[in-house]
Amino acid sequence: MFGHMSDAPQTFNLDLDVRTGWPAELRVLLDRYPREAWPSHANLGMLAQFWLDRHDGFRAIGKALDAGTVEFRSGVVAPQQFQAWFAPRLQFFLANLHGHHQIEDLQYFPLFRAAEPRLVRGFEVLERDHEAIHDAIVGLADAANALLRSKASDADAMRTAGDRYAERGSAFLTGLLRHLDDEEDLIIPLILDRGEQELGVA
Repeated sequence: MFGHMSDAPQTFNLDLDVRTGWPAELRVLLDRYPREAWPSHANLGMLAQFWLDRHDGFRAIGKALDAGTVEFRSGVVAPQQFQAWFAPRLQFFLANLHGHHQIEDLQYFPLFRAAEPRLVRGFEVLERDHEAIHDAIVGLADAANALLRSKASDADAMRTAGDRYAERGSAFLTGLLRHLDDEEDLIIPLILDRGEQELGVA
């Protein structure tokens, strides 16, 4: 579902579909500032906390959409009730995710790349993640629209549309969660190391 990075290092596959974290050369700050140290660190400023909260919001709504789709497909929720609940949440989710990525690409990533040359490759990977996620959003939206256009009176068509959306939605969520984790593992240690004032993001 997500695109292939043909120029990724041969020794470590950084494709979003298969990535399981960062290679050693991109963990230089994460190893110094592991996740368990983040909450109490003096340099965890307002931006870093906002970033983490924003990502947690994306995780929450993505998982809620996934769980709601499971309930709909299992017959726990009636089609009309599901469609009314599903449509505004998915629209909010995808629109905010796209806007969030644009701000990162245009405003924050250039500052972070300039501040820490050792992490440049990581930010290139994250930007390509954004491109792959955007492409996946198009396919996910198409599948969602087909589901929303399905009529409850046509059970077979609705089931087919539900299955198609569920497959795409599950793959999308898996890739997004991987991306959010990896993005935090690159950015938050950098903020803790330098401070938001020095990075120019305070």
